Amino acid sequence: MARARAWRWPRSATAVRSGHCRSRWNPPRRPVPETSPNFPRSTSMPSYKNPRALPAAVVLAAALAACGGGGGSGDTGTVNLGVTDAPVDSATAVVVEFSGVEAKPQGGRALSFDFPAPRQIDLLALQGGDSALLLEGVVLPAGPYEWLRLKVNAGREASDSYIDLDDGSRHALFIPSGNQSGLKLNGGFTVAADTTSNFTIDFDLRKSVHNPAGLDGDYILRPSLRIVDDSKVGTLAGTVGAESLAAENCTPAVYVYSGAGVTPDDEGSAAAPLSSASLTLDAESGDYRYVVAYLPVGSYTVAFTCDAADDDPATEDVLAFSAPADAVIVAGQTTTVDFP
Repeated sequence: MARARAWRWPRSATAVRSGHCRSRWNPPRRPVPETSPNFPRSTSMPSYKNPRALPAAVVLAAALAACGGGGGSGDTGTVNLGVTDAPVDSATAVVVEFSGVEAKPQGGRALSFDFPAPRQIDLLALQGGDSALLLEGVVLPAGPYEWLRLKVNAGREASDSYIDLDDGSRHALFIPSGNQSGLKLNGGFTVAADTTSNFTIDFDLRKSVHNPAGLDGDYILRPSLRIVDDSKVGTLAGTVGAESLAAENCTPAVYVYSGAGVTPDDEGSAAAPLSSASLTLDAESGDYRYVVAYLPVGSYTVAFTCDAADDDPATEDVLAFSAPADAVIVAGQTTTVDFP
């Protein structure tokens, strides 16, 4: 049997504000058994696809209860929050260090808490439906929310957030004002009462990573973010045949556009894709496959290009696309679109 040992919540445990209530939870002094789901685990583990639940979630739940937000049926819900990514070319890792989360209820004050330790997550490893949990089992007031903010550490000439290129070099990943204002998603979401809501934030790195002149090798991350309710999304998947990959110096990618009958265009255009996917080789079948997950229910246009390496999100570029195909995404299902 594992021995229980005492553990104290760090001083950085969050003070939660809701309306006029402001409280700081005083943790129990009794030991918490290691077999308990509330026993703290190490959070200083970078680049894991499924890091453990954040212990500060318990702090938030207790603070909400102290504010009167957890005492009755129908006034709170449980939230799980993950992050995922669409790819970028010429990189082997894109690591962002997260330090906390804020959520703003409609008409109320933001609920804010910091992680016990910063978490480095390799976003580039989160493709094809993979995601990493930032929060698990967090109790929040039920109802609509105006925005969500991810707190990040990403300063110039720092090593907390960085990008590794396929030439073996490493560069700081700088988010303008990121250390002060974080990454704010203005798209609203709703926490359902008396149940668990699962949300995922999609980082589209193909739109977001820039290498402007004058930064001495540092890269800028201007994130293109969207938050989705996992119960209202589906997946697009398929194969790409040898005919489509025959072009010289082909850098393949599949682009997905909102709406049917869209004329495909590049990332820097007014009709930019909603998401994209790189290809992976299926060793058993020899087919090249793609997966685009977390697409909201609806109609889409799908197109393939060999010119993904030439697509600069800061400029309008001329790319050659295959004949586009229409697709309909259904919640919880996978829609298949193949390219010959």
